Amino acid sequence: MNKTLTSTLENIEHKWYVVDAANQRLGRFACEIAKVLRGKNKPTFTPHMDTGDFIIVINAEKVMVTGRKNTQKLYRRHSGRPGGMKIETFEKLQARIPERIVEKAVKGMLPKNALGRKLFTKLKVYTGATHPHQAQHPESLNINTIPNGGKN
Repeated sequence: MNKTLTSTLENIEHKWYVVDAANQRLGRFACEIAKVLRGKNKPTFTPHMDTGDFIIVINAEKVMVTGRKNTQKLYRRHSGRPGGMKIETFEKLQARIPERIVEKAVKGMLPKNALGRKLFTKLKVYTGATHPHQAQHPESLNINTIPNGGKN
């Protein structure tokens, strides 16, 4: 009888990675981060378990979008009160809270259940090149979302 081997909580190792968002395309960048958060890059991936790693994103204010999304992409939030919807463009949100852009993009690519909420807590997003997680000794993770390495 063949049995499928699955991971157990004892043999899962969670690493810390630091990723630079400078000059990265938002959607492709968020997709790669979601894969690592979920653990899909590991041979021990199990769909119903948290097998992923921690991700620290720095320079969130330098993430890019293509085309006219700077002025056309809208971010909506609602206070829960009648007439409480606030709408903001990518440009305005990037000037005000640039971390939220990366957070919303990654959160949309995670599962919509308790596991997805748990995985989202393993994402740390910061503006600027510094972060308070030096004690975890994060490794650098290279994500390249620019076609042809940025060359035309």
